[in-house]
Amino acid sequence: MEQELRSLAEKIKPSKVIVVLTGAGASKESGIPTFRDKDGLWSQYDMERFASLDGLLADPRRVWEWYRDRYLEAKRAQPNPGHKALAEIEALLRNRGKDFAIITQNIDGLHQKAGSENVIEIHGSLYRAKCMECGKTYAMDDVINGSLPPYCECGGLIRPDVVFFGEPLPEREMEMAIYYAQNADVFITAGTSAVVYPAASLPYIAKDAGAVLVEVNVEDTPLTPLCDFVLRGRFGEVLPRLYDEIKNSI
Repeated sequence: MEQELRSLAEKIKPSKVIVVLTGAGASKESGIPTFRDKDGLWSQYDMERFASLDGLLADPRRVWEWYRDRYLEAKRAQPNPGHKALAEIEALLRNRGKDFAIITQNIDGLHQKAGSENVIEIHGSLYRAKCMECGKTYAMDDVINGSLPPYCECGGLIRPDVVFFGEPLPEREMEMAIYYAQNADVFITAGTSAVVYPAASLPYIAKDAGAVLVEVNVEDTPLTPLCDFVLRGRFGEVLPRLYDEIKNSI
């Protein structure tokens, strides 16, 4: 893998736009359970009851208690070496005048906690909530300490600011993600199975636009055959090594 990492660093060196798409595999190494793995959350909980608008409206207290627990779990979690390496790569490349973005399917805020600045959260964030009537946003800490479910001052039900099943992705964030995919010189997927759409379309958009496509994962995915670089290994192992190579090459 050393030669591949070195070659990738050489590709990144002249690039102007570098983009990373992260998924549940990145957070798993920080102790955050995945949703879709065989031992993930949806193997224990009914996603229709806990991750859909119908489920929220049917029993808002139960759903809110579940999301409160997910939020507290994320708040306790710490970034792993992969998160920290991405923050270091971002700082290094931005100091060289390059544009760097992380597009994440995760809702746990670990990239920001690690120090990353340009993070596009296409599935929302556990750290926010919003009123379903007037759209006012709240910090999660401000709504979970009282009685659940919380209600807005306008009287509307407040919901977690995450994308439920069957809902479209947030328009602004998705527009930004597509822009970065279309303009990336290097597009890296890390810790994602690349099967959940529309996020899974982003690597294909990048590849069609001419980007060097990179996969960091412990196993093959549907994206593997299209990749220019396939780096087999864990998120928290591979990305620190990539940072070292980039630092040495620039």
